[in-house]
Amino acid sequence: MERFSRLWNWILWAAFFAAGFYIVLTGGQRLWKGDLSGLIRDGKAAIQRVCQREFARCLYPGLLWEYAKEEDAASLADWYIETVMQMHPLSRLACGSEQRGGTENASTYEMLVTGGVHDENELDETGQEYDMEALAQAENEKAAEKKLEEEQQEEAAREEPPSEEAGAVTAGTIYNLEELSDFDFLFGSFYTLDKTTTISPEELDAETLLAKDMSIDKTVEGPQILIYHTHSQEGFVDSVPGDNSTTIVGVGEYLAELLREKGYDVMHVTSVYDLVDGKLDRNEAYSKAYKEISGILEEYPSIQSVIDLHRDGVAEGTRLVTEIDGKTMARFMFFNGLSRTKKNGPIDYLYNPYIQDNLALTLQLKLQCEQYYPGLSRNIYLRSLRYNLHLSDKALLIEAGAQTNTLQEMLNTMEPLSDILDKVFDP
Repeated sequence: MERFSRLWNWILWAAFFAAGFYIVLTGGQRLWKGDLSGLIRDGKAAIQRVCQREFARCLYPGLLWEYAKEEDAASLADWYIETVMQMHPLSRLACGSEQRGGTENASTYEMLVTGGVHDENELDETGQEYDMEALAQAENEKAAEKKLEEEQQEEAAREEPPSEEAGAVTAGTIYNLEELSDFDFLFGSFYTLDKTTTISPEELDAETLLAKDMSIDKTVEGPQILIYHTHSQEGFVDSVPGDNSTTIVGVGEYLAELLREKGYDVMHVTSVYDLVDGKLDRNEAYSKAYKEISGILEEYPSIQSVIDLHRDGVAEGTRLVTEIDGKTMARFMFFNGLSRTKKNGPIDYLYNPYIQDNLALTLQLKLQCEQYYPGLSRNIYLRSLRYNLHLSDKALLIEAGAQTNTLQEMLNTMEPLSDILDKVFDP
């Protein structure tokens, strides 16, 4: 009996040894197969699995109580890790973003990680729920305004405008078509491109832009030029509070008078679009301006050019001035909106059929200024949005001077500005 028991034990040990040898041999072949990269990949997956398991165990330790309710889980560990990862908000949001490919989801994920937004259940100082859409829009607009101000300050510094003590400007320059047909020369000499947008040589083809007829028919009955101010509250270093004649509105009226003297019928709209309940609010200024000005254009089809006159905002130490014929004048800048962002391309909801016409008008005016009043105009500024320049093929947005200029410097500038407008509108 004892001999039989020993034999039986020996058989069992042999069987276990053979089975172990077989498992090691066959398992090693399945794991290795001469594929080192596969072995490393599987090793990484195993390590990741362990990390996920430990993370899940620490994050939601009580979740194991629900395991009995799940019948499809391959194992306790599989069910536990999958459930925890599905519950975690960052994991769910990242997964949803990958599945839908949406940039909005990606940006939301980033905001959640950085904590840069208000919680939906959080109340403001008045006890009301936050308007999340309005907050996001306000933050975007504030950031955009700050960025534009910084870039305009950099551009103004690069141009190094003459100080108000400078002498009279030198004779102007007449550029020929051969020079202007060189895109690099044209773009480098006359334009500043905002980082938010792009422009191609096809769009800035000098021959095409200079061939466009930008003239105004003075024989048409009714107003032919309309001047307005999206930002009517823009003032100067010596503006008098409450006196519109000392702000950009007063400067616009002087420009209108000068153009009337040259034979144009000019309408000057002095409506206010940037005040809400007596406080400065420019969030909807362009929308409000568009609503009124488009209605006026329908009422007066004789209007052929629409001019939105602004003043720029620069650092307090910056002086945008030059001297012409003994007069100190504020420098000005023509502004074009391209309805296109560098990141996403054309902005369909800001469609403008007159982009090429707008570009043609500013280039023709810029060249006239370089010929007759060199140093008075800054580079043409190209930006991504529309700025109501779709109101007319001869729509203009002009940034004249800045808050550091005096009212008289601004008024002095309107004289050469009216002259170059006349040279293009009535060549």
